[in-house]
Amino acid sequence: MAAPNTPRAKTERLMNLTMCLLSTRRALPKARIRRMVEAYQGVESDEAFDRMFERDKDELRGLGIPLVTENIGGAFEDEPGYRIDQRDYALPQIELTGDELAVVGLATRMWSHAAMAPSAATAWRKIAAESTEDDGGTDPFVGIEPSLGGSEPAFAPLQEAATRGRSVRFGYLGAGSGEAAERHVDPWALTSWRGRWYLAGHDHDRDAPRVFRLSRVVSDVRDAGAVEVPRPDDYDARKAVADLARTDQESGTATLRVRTGAGHSLRSRATTVGPAATDDGWDELRLPFGSVRALADELASYGPDVVVADPPELVAEVRGRLEGVLASLEVAG
Repeated sequence: MAAPNTPRAKTERLMNLTMCLLSTRRALPKARIRRMVEAYQGVESDEAFDRMFERDKDELRGLGIPLVTENIGGAFEDEPGYRIDQRDYALPQIELTGDELAVVGLATRMWSHAAMAPSAATAWRKIAAESTEDDGGTDPFVGIEPSLGGSEPAFAPLQEAATRGRSVRFGYLGAGSGEAAERHVDPWALTSWRGRWYLAGHDHDRDAPRVFRLSRVVSDVRDAGAVEVPRPDDYDARKAVADLARTDQESGTATLRVRTGAGHSLRSRATTVGPAATDDGWDELRLPFGSVRALADELASYGPDVVVADPPELVAEVRGRLEGVLASLEVAG
C-alpha cells in the first residue's frame, strides 16, 4: 500500500525524520533510516523511497535544519550517511526585554480560546521562565485586554483550510437575512476586527472576493477540494474586513456599566466615562456602535465585568448569548 502524502502526513514524516537524525551521533545510511521512520516503511519501491527521501532532505534544508551528509566508511564503503548535529540545531538562548515579553504574552492571550491554546500556553510558560530581565514583579499586561476569541466552531476548520490551501463549503446567515445560504469559498485569510474573526476569500457563487463573519457560519465547514483562485498579491484582507464593518451600520449609542479596572478597549472608544451613580466600583460608559449583534458578541466576552443598561435590543442580545453559554455548561455537567 502506498504511503499517504497529505500535508498532515508529510509534516509528521518530516518531524519523525528530524527526530531520527537528531537521536544519533553517527551518520545513518538510507536503508536504516527507512526502517526507523515509519512513514518510509509503506513506500512501495526503492525508487519511490529514494525520490521521497531526496525531497524530504531538500525540505529540511529549506527550513534551515542543518542536515549533514557524511561518508560512513567501514562495511558501508562509500555510501553516504545522514545526521543532524544537535549543537547546530539547538536554538540559542533567548533573552527578551520587558516590552518584547509583553508582546509575546499578549499574543498567547489572543489565542486563549482557540484550538492552539494549549500549545500557546506551554510556549509562553517556557519563554517567561527563561526571561532574564527582572521586571520587579510588575504585570506586563496591565491595561492590555485582547478579546480575540477564536471560539466560533468554524474557526479551527477554516484556519486549517486556509493553511492547507483547501476550498470549503458552509451555510452562512448574511446580515439582515433570516435564512442561511450555501457558500463555496476559497479561503485566503482569517482576520480579526474589534474582537471578532472574519474569513476573507474568493466566493465562487458571486465570482468575486468576499468577507464572511465567522459567527454567522451556521453549519459544519466541509472540504470542497483544492483552492482554485489563489489570493492576489495586492489583496489587503484587513482593509476588506474594515470596509465590511463600516458598511454594516445599525448606528446607536450604548450605555454600559463596566467594573473598575476592566474593559479597557471599551473605555478607549467611549465618548464619556464616569463613576456609576449607584454602583461603587463600577463606571458608566457611553459607547457609539454600528452593529447590535457585533457589539453583543464583544460585550458578552467580558462576562460579569460589563452590564448593559441600554438600548433594550442590545440588552436582549447580550442576555441571549450569556444564557446560551450557561445552557451549554449545564448540558456539559
